[in-house]
Amino acid sequence: MAKYRELAEKFIGDIRAGRLAAGDRLLSLRQFARQQGVSLSTAVSCYAELESLGWLEARPKAGFFVAPRRAATQGPEWAPFESRLATPVVPYRHPATLSGPLGTSRLSLEEASRAALERSFRRAMRAAGERLDRYPAPQGEAVLREALAGHFGQCGFAMDADELVIGHGCMDAVKTALEVCTRPGDAVAISSPCYNGLLEVLAQLSLRIVEIPSLDDGIDLAQLEHHLRLGTVQAGLFCTTHMNPQGITMSVAQKRRLAQLANRYRVPVIEDDVYLELAHHPHVPLPAAYHDEGGFVIWCGSLSKTLSPSYRLGWCRPGRYFRPYVQRALGVPTLMQLALADFIDSGAYARHLRRTRDRLARHKPLYLDYLVRHLPEGCRISQPDGGLVLWLQVPGLDGDALGRAAERAGLDIRTGALFTASDRYRDCLRINIGFPFEEPVQRELQALCGLIGKMAGQGAGPA
Repeated sequence: MAKYRELAEKFIGDIRAGRLAAGDRLLSLRQFARQQGVSLSTAVSCYAELESLGWLEARPKAGFFVAPRRAATQGPEWAPFESRLATPVVPYRHPATLSGPLGTSRLSLEEASRAALERSFRRAMRAAGERLDRYPAPQGEAVLREALAGHFGQCGFAMDADELVIGHGCMDAVKTALEVCTRPGDAVAISSPCYNGLLEVLAQLSLRIVEIPSLDDGIDLAQLEHHLRLGTVQAGLFCTTHMNPQGITMSVAQKRRLAQLANRYRVPVIEDDVYLELAHHPHVPLPAAYHDEGGFVIWCGSLSKTLSPSYRLGWCRPGRYFRPYVQRALGVPTLMQLALADFIDSGAYARHLRRTRDRLARHKPLYLDYLVRHLPEGCRISQPDGGLVLWLQVPGLDGDALGRAAERAGLDIRTGALFTASDRYRDCLRINIGFPFEEPVQRELQALCGLIGKMAGQGAGPA
């Protein structure tokens, strides 16, 4: 991390801890440089960074002061509604040319992890031997399944390596699970809002949906049980931890009850747990599958969000659907599996996760602070305790118009309409927070807040 950013983060920490208050006068640039033992240019960069983030204000002929803080926003409102059968439509696909830091939910891979991965691939190549002459086993390499079982066992989620099937990412695992436990025309219960990629898969498989309202601690399980009792839905599909896009994590009680409902009504529930390990604190929650006693929860995960989307490697614990699931598996490139098994067994993955959780915990407040200062009054922003996204609700916003304006401006965002088959969330949007809060991110946020401010009849706020 650049020295001026390190100093800026220390300054922000002092404000949060109450050691500095709004209106406090700060040292001059030369005094600050001498105090910290840095160059004047580093001091200038530090103060400029703090001013751009809204923590510092420069007053002509008076000096520098801690800026007054705007009150934090509330989280989004989850309006109740009655769940009904609907047909998902294939969501609008953003142009491939739009790939900015705010669009797709993803991390930037830091150099330490990149170097460790390179070492794991070199060791895997030396250890592969004759396995490179054979097609990969459909269930996946035992060494990777054992590494994953050991890794999650250390998190309190014990499993046998033979319960797992290795596949091409979490979306591939979810799609295969849907093919195994549903038929075209069946209805699947999903959360509302729901990740647009899942809506696309459901539409491709000619499945209908029932959107279940979100709550602050999960989803409306009473409505879900109502549909299970009536036989309206033939399966469930839920992200349960650090949900995309709403940022909610189901409480332990919710996860336990979800597993109980799946077993009581003997209806498969597919758990998309791709964000499980991306808490913004050291504690990793347990999945709903932990509470499953009859094998009705199909647990899916991957390394795409925690490590890199380029590997396209994930896994599934199909439970009682193991046999038909593994019959559909084709195998994943052997060298990839061996390298990632080495990465996990060497401890590099655990170290990577610790660094990643720490980075996300540091980045999120910077995104939130910027948005609070630059968005119109009355905006609501999610306050997730994990994951990679923020969900924004802007009263009166025309999300479709914002989407068109953003595309014309080359700005990559996801508007609320993409996450539902209904007419809800037209005043919402989702942004990624997986990248460091640096100049490319700040530039895109400034452009986004400017567009929203114009549509709300206001300016973009201080740049």
